[in-house]
Amino acid sequence: MTTMPLSEILAQMGAAGRRLDHMGAVEAGAGNISVSINATAEQLALTDRFPQVAPGTELPLPAPALAGRTVLVTGSGCRLRDVAASPEANVSAFVVDEGGVTGTWYTHPDRAYVRPTSEFNSHLAVHNDQVAQRGVDFQAVIHAQPPYLVQLSHIKDIRNTADFNRRILRWEPETIVQLPQGIEVLDFMVPGSATLMENNVRALRDHVIVLWSKHGIMVRSDVAPLAAVDKVEYAETGAMYEVRNIMAGGLGEGVTDAELHAVVEAFNVDTDLF
Repeated sequence: MTTMPLSEILAQMGAAGRRLDHMGAVEAGAGNISVSINATAEQLALTDRFPQVAPGTELPLPAPALAGRTVLVTGSGCRLRDVAASPEANVSAFVVDEGGVTGTWYTHPDRAYVRPTSEFNSHLAVHNDQVAQRGVDFQAVIHAQPPYLVQLSHIKDIRNTADFNRRILRWEPETIVQLPQGIEVLDFMVPGSATLMENNVRALRDHVIVLWSKHGIMVRSDVAPLAAVDKVEYAETGAMYEVRNIMAGGLGEGVTDAELHAVVEAFNVDTDLF
């Protein structure tokens, strides 16, 4: 069971939302955050913050591995920058029933949404898969639209995992240390679709970040929402350098393959990229 109290989890979700907003990665109601916790409503004292209770609420897809666990999720259309100031208005909680088809939905009377984020299916699927595969007690999942990463995904010639990673990892030596498996790049898929959900789940088994081409990214962390945002910052910074280099006519050399290999050896990075 997680030892992080509900107040700290909500504070982390709020801080993550503000940082993503500062990065220009969650314009208006774009972006969403969820947290899966191996804890019950009583252990988290959910009704202290979310007193409205709706048992038997149907989930967007079955999540049997999450039975008995709590999932916090931001609401559809909510601005992530508002979560810090008003978590109860922008976040709700589900305690998943046995079988994973339904759950008890905990909300606040002042909620600013009608339903959870439209991408709740992708969030639930990732949480369910990670618990089933690895038995994680805590996981934060974030979807955002970092502008430089998305801009690069519009370039057809590098819209594949190998070339894309080479472009963003070559600007700062620490990026390969922080993202040893890099980013998996998916082709464009309709937002909220079953196809995107299924490919996203598969990609996040071996990577902590997956790029949804021409749309955004999803990132996971077993530590905290802010730890997930840290990974986004490293990837987005690499993408920023790459975009600026393209605008400058490609004059920058970047860190060479040999230099990156030396970094991998020096820091004993578990990667097969270099």
